[in-house]
Amino acid sequence: MTTDNRSTLFSPLTLPTSDGTGLTLRNRTILSPMCQYAVEKMDGVATDWHLQHYGAIAAGGFGLLTIESTGVNPVGRISPLDLGIYSDEQEAAHRHLVSFIHSQGAAAAVQLNHAGGRASGEPWLPGVHGGSASLEDGGWQTVGMTDESIAKGYRPTTKLDKAGIAQIVSDFASAARRADAAGYDAIQIHAAHGYLLHQALSPLTNTRTDEYGGSLENRSRLICEVVDAIRAVWPKSKPLGIRISATDWVQGGLDIETTAPLMRELVKHHGITWVDVSSGGLVNTPLQPSGPGFHAVLGAQMKQALADTDAVVSVVGGISCPEQAETMLRTHQVDAVSIGRAAMRNPHWPAMAAARLGVPRQDIPAAPQYWRAEW
Repeated sequence: MTTDNRSTLFSPLTLPTSDGTGLTLRNRTILSPMCQYAVEKMDGVATDWHLQHYGAIAAGGFGLLTIESTGVNPVGRISPLDLGIYSDEQEAAHRHLVSFIHSQGAAAAVQLNHAGGRASGEPWLPGVHGGSASLEDGGWQTVGMTDESIAKGYRPTTKLDKAGIAQIVSDFASAARRADAAGYDAIQIHAAHGYLLHQALSPLTNTRTDEYGGSLENRSRLICEVVDAIRAVWPKSKPLGIRISATDWVQGGLDIETTAPLMRELVKHHGITWVDVSSGGLVNTPLQPSGPGFHAVLGAQMKQALADTDAVVSVVGGISCPEQAETMLRTHQVDAVSIGRAAMRNPHWPAMAAARLGVPRQDIPAAPQYWRAEW
Protein backbone atom coordinates (compact mmCIF):
# COMPACT_ATOMS: atom_id res chain seq x y z
CA MET A 1 0.00 0.00 0.00
CA THR A 2 1.08 3.59 -0.57
CA THR A 3 1.51 6.04 2.31
CA ASP A 4 -1.93 7.49 1.64
CA ASN A 5 -3.41 3.98 1.95
CA ARG A 6 -4.23 3.64 -1.74
CA SER A 7 -3.00 0.74 -3.82
CA THR A 8 -0.44 1.52 -6.50
CA LEU A 9 -1.38 -1.66 -8.37
CA PHE A 10 -4.93 -0.36 -8.67
CA SER A 11 -4.04 3.17 -9.64
CA PRO A 12 -4.44 4.26 -13.29
CA LEU A 13 -1.51 3.92 -15.69
CA THR A 14 -1.05 5.80 -18.94
CA LEU A 15 0.81 4.01 -21.74
CA PRO A 16 2.58 6.70 -23.77
CA THR A 17 1.82 7.29 -27.42
CA SER A 18 3.81 9.02 -30.14
CA ASP A 19 1.34 11.89 -30.33
CA GLY A 20 1.46 12.51 -26.58
CA THR A 21 -2.18 11.62 -25.86
CA GLY A 22 -1.57 8.29 -24.14
CA LEU A 23 -3.81 5.31 -23.37
CA THR A 24 -4.97 5.33 -19.75
CA LEU A 25 -5.60 1.92 -18.16
CA ARG A 26 -7.90 1.54 -15.16
CA ASN A 27 -5.14 -0.23 -13.25
CA ARG A 28 -1.66 -1.73 -13.66
CA THR A 29 -2.61 -5.38 -14.16
CA ILE A 30 -1.89 -6.66 -17.66
CA LEU A 31 -2.95 -10.06 -18.95
CA SER A 32 0.14 -11.77 -20.32
CA PRO A 33 -0.41 -13.34 -23.76
CA MET A 34 -0.99 -17.09 -23.41
CA CYS A 35 -1.66 -19.38 -26.39
CA GLN A 36 -4.99 -21.17 -26.08
CA TYR A 37 -4.58 -23.60 -29.00
CA ALA A 38 -8.32 -23.30 -29.49
CA VAL A 39 -8.71 -22.57 -33.21
CA GLU A 40 -11.12 -25.22 -34.51
CA LYS A 41 -10.43 -25.35 -38.26
CA MET A 42 -6.70 -24.56 -38.31
CA ASP A 43 -7.67 -21.32 -40.04
CA GLY A 44 -6.44 -18.85 -37.44
CA VAL A 45 -9.95 -17.61 -36.61
CA ALA A 46 -10.92 -16.90 -32.99
CA THR A 47 -13.71 -19.09 -31.62
CA ASP A 48 -16.25 -19.05 -28.80
CA TRP A 49 -13.49 -20.37 -26.53
CA HIS A 50 -11.48 -17.19 -27.05
CA LEU A 51 -14.55 -15.05 -26.39
CA GLN A 52 -15.36 -16.73 -23.08
CA HIS A 53 -11.71 -16.93 -22.01
CA TYR A 54 -10.83 -13.31 -22.66
CA GLY A 55 -14.31 -12.11 -21.79
CA ALA A 56 -14.07 -13.59 -18.30
CA ILE A 57 -10.66 -12.04 -17.77
CA ALA A 58 -11.90 -8.63 -18.92
CA ALA A 59 -14.85 -8.90 -16.55
CA GLY A 60 -12.41 -9.90 -13.81
CA GLY A 61 -10.87 -6.45 -13.70
CA PHE A 62 -7.64 -6.44 -15.71
CA GLY A 63 -6.50 -3.07 -16.98
CA LEU A 64 -5.13 -4.39 -20.28
CA LEU A 65 -5.57 -7.75 -21.97
CA THR A 66 -2.80 -8.84 -24.33
CA ILE A 67 -4.29 -11.33 -26.76
CA GLU A 68 -2.14 -14.38 -27.36
CA SER A 69 0.55 -14.77 -30.02
CA THR A 70 -1.17 -13.99 -33.31
CA GLY A 71 0.51 -14.99 -36.55
CA VAL A 72 1.20 -12.29 -39.12
CA ASN A 73 1.07 -14.90 -41.88
CA PRO A 74 0.10 -18.60 -42.09
CA VAL A 75 3.62 -20.00 -41.69
CA GLY A 76 4.35 -17.68 -38.75
CA ARG A 77 1.86 -19.30 -36.36
CA ILE A 78 3.32 -21.19 -33.41
CA SER A 79 0.99 -24.13 -34.07
CA PRO A 80 -1.84 -25.07 -36.46
CA LEU A 81 -4.29 -24.14 -33.68
CA ASP A 82 -3.03 -20.59 -33.16
CA LEU A 83 -4.69 -17.30 -34.03
CA GLY A 84 -3.81 -15.29 -37.11
CA ILE A 85 -4.57 -11.80 -38.33
CA TYR A 86 -3.97 -11.99 -42.07
CA SER A 87 -7.51 -12.60 -43.43
CA ASP A 88 -10.83 -10.76 -43.39
CA GLU A 89 -12.49 -13.56 -41.41
CA GLN A 90 -9.77 -13.42 -38.76
CA GLU A 91 -10.02 -9.64 -38.56
CA ALA A 92 -13.79 -9.83 -38.03
CA ALA A 93 -13.37 -12.36 -35.20
CA HIS A 94 -10.78 -10.10 -33.54
CA ARG A 95 -13.17 -7.16 -33.83
CA HIS A 96 -15.88 -9.12 -32.00
CA LEU A 97 -13.42 -10.09 -29.27
CA VAL A 98 -12.15 -6.53 -28.81
CA SER A 99 -15.68 -5.16 -28.66
CA PHE A 100 -16.56 -7.36 -25.69
CA ILE A 101 -13.30 -6.58 -23.88
CA HIS A 102 -14.04 -2.87 -24.24
CA SER A 103 -17.57 -3.36 -22.93
CA GLN A 104 -16.05 -4.59 -19.66
CA GLY A 105 -13.91 -1.50 -19.16
CA ALA A 106 -10.59 -3.05 -20.18
CA ALA A 107 -8.20 -2.12 -22.98
CA ALA A 108 -7.05 -4.65 -25.57
CA ALA A 109 -3.63 -5.30 -27.10
CA VAL A 110 -2.65 -7.99 -29.57
CA GLN A 111 0.71 -9.73 -29.65
CA LEU A 112 1.95 -9.93 -33.25
CA ASN A 113 4.36 -12.77 -33.90
CA HIS A 114 6.23 -14.81 -36.45
CA ALA A 115 7.51 -18.01 -34.87
CA GLY A 116 10.24 -18.69 -37.45
CA GLY A 117 11.83 -22.10 -36.85
CA ARG A 118 9.50 -22.72 -33.91
CA ALA A 119 6.42 -22.38 -36.07
CA SER A 120 4.30 -25.38 -37.05
CA GLY A 121 4.76 -26.76 -33.54
CA GLU A 122 2.54 -29.23 -31.80
CA PRO A 123 0.04 -27.48 -29.50
CA TRP A 124 1.03 -27.39 -25.84
CA LEU A 125 -1.83 -29.59 -24.71
CA PRO A 126 -2.13 -32.74 -22.53
CA GLY A 127 -0.58 -35.78 -24.17
CA VAL A 128 1.27 -33.78 -26.82
CA HIS A 129 5.03 -34.11 -26.71
CA GLY A 130 6.22 -31.02 -28.55
CA GLY A 131 8.37 -30.47 -31.61
CA SER A 132 7.09 -29.97 -35.14
CA ALA A 133 3.55 -30.93 -36.03
CA SER A 134 3.48 -33.42 -38.88
CA LEU A 135 2.21 -32.37 -42.29
CA GLU A 136 -0.66 -34.82 -41.78
CA ASP A 137 -1.66 -32.93 -38.62
CA GLY A 138 -1.69 -29.55 -40.35
CA GLY A 139 2.00 -28.70 -40.07
CA TRP A 140 4.09 -26.94 -42.70
CA GLN A 141 7.63 -26.18 -43.78
CA THR A 142 9.02 -23.40 -41.62
CA VAL A 143 11.26 -20.49 -42.51
CA GLY A 144 13.94 -18.85 -40.41
CA MET A 145 17.22 -17.01 -40.24
CA THR A 146 19.20 -20.19 -41.03
CA ASP A 147 18.46 -23.60 -42.51
CA GLU A 148 19.06 -25.42 -39.22
CA SER A 149 16.61 -26.92 -36.75
CA ILE A 150 15.87 -24.42 -34.00
CA ALA A 151 15.52 -27.10 -31.30
CA LYS A 152 15.29 -30.83 -30.77
CA GLY A 153 12.19 -32.25 -32.40
CA TYR A 154 11.75 -29.37 -34.86
CA ARG A 155 12.28 -29.83 -38.59
CA PRO A 156 15.06 -27.84 -40.29
CA THR A 157 13.90 -24.49 -41.59
CA THR A 158 14.20 -22.93 -45.02
CA LYS A 159 16.66 -20.06 -44.77
CA LEU A 160 15.06 -16.72 -45.56
CA ASP A 161 16.62 -14.73 -48.36
CA LYS A 162 16.40 -10.93 -48.42
CA ALA A 163 13.12 -11.00 -50.34
CA GLY A 164 11.65 -13.41 -47.79
CA ILE A 165 12.73 -11.18 -44.92
CA ALA A 166 11.23 -8.14 -46.65
CA GLN A 167 7.94 -10.00 -47.09
CA ILE A 168 7.77 -10.83 -43.37
CA VAL A 169 8.41 -7.18 -42.49
CA SER A 170 5.56 -6.27 -44.83
CA ASP A 171 3.35 -8.93 -43.21
CA PHE A 172 3.90 -7.37 -39.78
CA ALA A 173 2.78 -4.01 -41.18
CA SER A 174 -0.30 -5.56 -42.79
CA ALA A 175 -1.17 -7.28 -39.51
CA ALA A 176 -0.86 -3.95 -37.71
CA ARG A 177 -3.31 -2.36 -40.13
CA ARG A 178 -5.79 -5.15 -39.45
CA ALA A 179 -5.24 -4.83 -35.70
CA ASP A 180 -6.13 -1.16 -35.94
CA ALA A 181 -9.22 -1.94 -38.01
CA ALA A 182 -10.27 -4.53 -35.42
CA GLY A 183 -10.16 -1.86 -32.72
CA TYR A 184 -7.10 -2.91 -30.75
CA ASP A 185 -5.75 -0.20 -28.46
CA ALA A 186 -2.12 -1.37 -28.53
CA ILE A 187 0.26 -3.78 -30.22
CA GLN A 188 2.91 -5.90 -28.55
CA ILE A 189 5.61 -7.14 -30.93
CA HIS A 190 6.85 -10.59 -29.88
CA ALA A 191 10.66 -10.57 -29.79
CA ALA A 192 11.04 -13.17 -27.04
CA HIS A 193 10.80 -16.88 -26.21
CA GLY A 194 12.73 -18.27 -29.14
CA TYR A 195 10.57 -17.00 -31.99
CA LEU A 196 11.77 -15.35 -35.19
CA LEU A 197 12.77 -11.91 -33.91
CA HIS A 198 14.51 -13.51 -30.94
CA GLN A 199 16.17 -16.02 -33.29
CA ALA A 200 17.47 -13.10 -35.35
CA LEU A 201 18.77 -11.17 -32.34
CA SER A 202 20.57 -13.92 -30.44
CA PRO A 203 24.07 -14.99 -31.53
CA LEU A 204 23.16 -18.49 -30.36
CA THR A 205 20.84 -18.98 -33.34
CA ASN A 206 21.75 -16.30 -35.86
CA THR A 207 24.82 -17.49 -37.74
CA ARG A 208 24.17 -15.49 -40.90
CA THR A 209 27.06 -13.64 -42.53
CA ASP A 210 25.06 -11.04 -44.47
CA GLU A 211 23.64 -7.74 -43.18
CA TYR A 212 21.20 -9.63 -40.94
CA GLY A 213 23.91 -11.53 -39.04
CA GLY A 214 27.21 -11.10 -37.27
CA SER A 215 27.39 -7.84 -35.34
CA LEU A 216 24.73 -6.73 -32.87
CA GLU A 217 23.75 -3.97 -35.27
CA ASN A 218 23.14 -6.52 -38.01
CA ARG A 219 21.34 -8.98 -35.74
CA SER A 220 19.09 -6.12 -34.57
CA ARG A 221 18.25 -5.11 -38.13
CA LEU A 222 15.15 -7.30 -38.49
CA ILE A 223 13.64 -6.09 -35.21
CA CYS A 224 14.25 -2.47 -36.17
CA GLU A 225 12.75 -2.99 -39.62
CA VAL A 226 9.64 -4.64 -38.16
CA VAL A 227 9.20 -1.87 -35.57
CA ASP A 228 9.64 0.82 -38.22
CA ALA A 229 7.20 -0.86 -40.62
CA ILE A 230 4.53 -1.12 -37.92
CA ARG A 231 5.20 2.39 -36.65
CA ALA A 232 4.60 3.72 -40.19
CA VAL A 233 1.03 2.34 -40.29
CA TRP A 234 0.05 2.15 -36.61
CA PRO A 235 -1.79 5.25 -35.33
CA LYS A 236 0.38 7.66 -33.36
CA SER A 237 -2.46 7.82 -30.82
CA LYS A 238 -1.97 4.14 -29.88
CA PRO A 239 0.90 2.62 -27.84
CA LEU A 240 3.41 0.37 -29.57
CA GLY A 241 4.97 -2.26 -27.32
CA ILE A 242 7.49 -5.07 -27.51
CA ARG A 243 8.15 -8.19 -25.43
CA ILE A 244 11.83 -9.03 -25.09
CA SER A 245 13.74 -11.95 -23.67
CA ALA A 246 16.21 -9.85 -21.71
CA THR A 247 18.67 -12.73 -21.40
CA ASP A 248 19.17 -16.22 -22.84
CA TRP A 249 20.68 -17.42 -19.54
CA VAL A 250 23.54 -18.92 -21.56
CA GLN A 251 27.11 -17.67 -21.84
CA GLY A 252 27.57 -16.16 -25.27
CA GLY A 253 23.86 -15.46 -25.66
CA LEU A 254 21.81 -12.36 -25.03
CA ASP A 255 22.05 -10.61 -21.67
CA ILE A 256 20.56 -7.50 -20.09
CA GLU A 257 23.69 -5.53 -20.97
CA THR A 258 22.82 -6.16 -24.63
CA THR A 259 19.04 -5.99 -24.63
CA ALA A 260 18.60 -2.91 -22.42
CA PRO A 261 20.54 -0.61 -24.79
CA LEU A 262 18.62 -2.06 -27.73
CA MET A 263 15.29 -1.31 -26.06
CA ARG A 264 16.58 2.18 -25.32
CA GLU A 265 17.35 2.62 -29.02
CA LEU A 266 13.88 1.38 -30.00
CA VAL A 267 12.23 3.73 -27.52
CA LYS A 268 14.24 6.83 -28.34
CA HIS A 269 14.45 6.45 -32.12
CA HIS A 270 11.86 3.95 -33.39
CA GLY A 271 8.63 4.71 -31.56
CA ILE A 272 8.37 1.91 -28.98
CA THR A 273 6.49 3.17 -25.89
CA TRP A 274 6.01 0.00 -23.81
CA VAL A 275 8.56 -2.74 -23.00
CA ASP A 276 7.41 -6.04 -21.47
CA VAL A 277 10.33 -7.94 -19.94
CA SER A 278 10.66 -11.71 -19.99
CA SER A 279 13.62 -14.04 -20.61
CA GLY A 280 14.78 -17.32 -22.09
CA GLY A 281 12.86 -19.62 -24.39
CA LEU A 282 15.54 -20.00 -27.04
CA VAL A 283 17.58 -22.88 -25.62
CA ASN A 284 17.10 -25.19 -22.68
CA THR A 285 19.40 -24.30 -19.82
CA PRO A 286 19.54 -25.20 -16.12
CA LEU A 287 20.65 -21.63 -15.41
CA GLN A 288 17.20 -20.15 -16.01
CA PRO A 289 15.59 -19.39 -12.64
CA SER A 290 11.95 -19.73 -11.69
CA GLY A 291 9.74 -18.85 -8.76
CA PRO A 292 7.65 -15.89 -7.64
CA GLY A 293 8.50 -12.75 -9.58
CA PHE A 294 11.78 -14.14 -10.88
CA HIS A 295 12.02 -11.49 -13.61
CA ALA A 296 11.70 -8.57 -11.21
CA VAL A 297 15.43 -7.84 -11.20
CA LEU A 298 15.52 -7.80 -15.02
CA GLY A 299 12.50 -5.51 -15.06
CA ALA A 300 14.18 -3.13 -12.64
CA GLN A 301 17.35 -3.07 -14.75
CA MET A 302 15.31 -2.35 -17.88
CA LYS A 303 13.43 0.44 -16.13
CA GLN A 304 16.70 1.98 -15.00
CA ALA A 305 18.02 1.87 -18.57
CA LEU A 306 14.89 3.72 -19.74
CA ALA A 307 14.71 6.09 -16.77
CA ASP A 308 15.09 9.24 -18.88
CA THR A 309 12.30 8.20 -21.28
CA ASP A 310 8.52 8.05 -20.95
CA ALA A 311 8.37 4.34 -21.80
CA VAL A 312 6.37 2.04 -19.55
CA VAL A 313 8.10 -1.14 -18.35
CA SER A 314 6.12 -4.21 -17.34
CA VAL A 315 7.42 -7.57 -16.23
CA VAL A 316 6.08 -11.12 -16.38
CA GLY A 317 7.11 -14.29 -14.57
CA GLY A 318 5.63 -16.07 -11.57
CA ILE A 319 3.64 -13.09 -10.29
CA SER A 320 0.63 -14.39 -8.39
CA CYS A 321 0.75 -12.70 -4.98
CA PRO A 322 -1.00 -9.29 -4.82
CA GLU A 323 1.30 -8.05 -2.08
CA GLN A 324 4.37 -8.91 -4.11
CA ALA A 325 2.97 -7.11 -7.18
CA GLU A 326 2.16 -4.09 -5.02
CA THR A 327 5.68 -4.01 -3.63
CA MET A 328 7.26 -4.24 -7.10
CA LEU A 329 5.31 -1.14 -8.10
CA ARG A 330 5.73 0.82 -4.88
CA THR A 331 9.50 0.34 -5.01
CA HIS A 332 9.54 1.51 -8.65
CA GLN A 333 11.02 -1.71 -10.00
CA VAL A 334 8.49 -1.64 -12.84
CA ASP A 335 5.39 0.30 -13.89
CA ALA A 336 3.00 -2.64 -14.37
CA VAL A 337 2.81 -6.41 -13.93
CA SER A 338 1.90 -9.00 -16.55
CA ILE A 339 -0.09 -11.87 -15.08
CA GLY A 340 -0.18 -15.19 -16.94
CA ARG A 341 -0.80 -18.52 -15.25
CA ALA A 342 -2.44 -16.90 -12.23
CA ALA A 343 -5.06 -15.45 -14.58
CA MET A 344 -5.69 -18.89 -16.04
CA ARG A 345 -6.31 -20.22 -12.55
CA ASN A 346 -8.48 -17.26 -11.59
CA PRO A 347 -9.75 -14.87 -14.29
CA HIS A 348 -10.89 -12.56 -11.50
CA TRP A 349 -7.37 -12.17 -10.13
CA PRO A 350 -7.52 -8.35 -10.12
CA ALA A 351 -10.79 -8.28 -8.16
CA MET A 352 -9.36 -10.73 -5.64
CA ALA A 353 -6.10 -8.80 -5.43
CA ALA A 354 -7.86 -5.47 -4.98
CA ALA A 355 -9.87 -6.83 -2.06
CA ARG A 356 -6.73 -8.20 -0.40
CA LEU A 357 -4.99 -4.86 -0.80
CA GLY A 358 -7.81 -2.99 0.86
CA VAL A 359 -9.34 -1.30 -2.17
CA PRO A 360 -12.84 -0.08 -1.22
CA ARG A 361 -15.51 -2.47 -2.38
CA GLN A 362 -17.07 0.07 -4.73
CA ASP A 363 -13.71 0.54 -6.47
CA ILE A 364 -12.91 -3.15 -6.99
CA PRO A 365 -12.59 -3.66 -10.78
CA ALA A 366 -15.15 -6.38 -11.40
CA ALA A 367 -18.27 -6.59 -13.53
CA PRO A 368 -21.38 -5.34 -11.70
CA GLN A 369 -22.95 -8.75 -12.19
CA TYR A 370 -20.40 -10.01 -9.65
CA TRP A 371 -21.21 -7.44 -6.96
CA ARG A 372 -22.73 -10.19 -4.83
CA ALA A 373 -19.38 -11.99 -4.76
CA GLU A 374 -18.64 -9.68 -1.82
CA TRP A 375 -14.96 -9.30 -2.54
